[in-house]
Amino acid sequence: MKDEKKKKFSYLDIRPVYTIVLFEQSPVEFQKYPSVYHHLIEQKSNTGIEIEMPQKFVFLALDIFKKKQQNENNTIHNKLEAWMTFFCRDEPEMIIKLIEQYPDFKEMYEDVYELCRNMEGIMQIFSKELLEMDRNTVKLMIDEMQEELEKQNQQLREKDEEIAVMKRQVKELEKMLSEK
Repeated sequence: MKDEKKKKFSYLDIRPVYTIVLFEQSPVEFQKYPSVYHHLIEQKSNTGIEIEMPQKFVFLALDIFKKKQQNENNTIHNKLEAWMTFFCRDEPEMIIKLIEQYPDFKEMYEDVYELCRNMEGIMQIFSKELLEMDRNTVKLMIDEMQEELEKQNQQLREKDEEIAVMKRQVKELEKMLSEK
């Protein structure tokens, strides 16, 4: 977004970013709501200021979902529950049920199966992702340094202009003094 908008960039241009946290064993606070497995958490200020923050958190309690689903005869009601099933159920009959109801999960199960067979490949994925994160961090730092450098150059240009004006004023004063 910063590259696209250049100088017109504003942090208001950033779309919300969701951090999804999966709990296999959810904390005690979550257990107080035994039928709720999906929690959207947003940040609040200590002063009551309401600002739309780009960072949102979704906490998914897999253990609560699993109990709820088992109490409902292992029913999958919607796409969210399909994803929750994908994340927490590994019984063959549940996998088959999920794929029958939502066929697009079949390819993901195949990918997971292949990844499990190739641990070296998994390590390479992490290595590539970490390398990309490092590149992105360096690029962000360079962009921020470039912005700071541009600000400093602008300040220097303004100071140079002030000095030039002062030099002209000094010459005019010297000329006035020499004429007297």
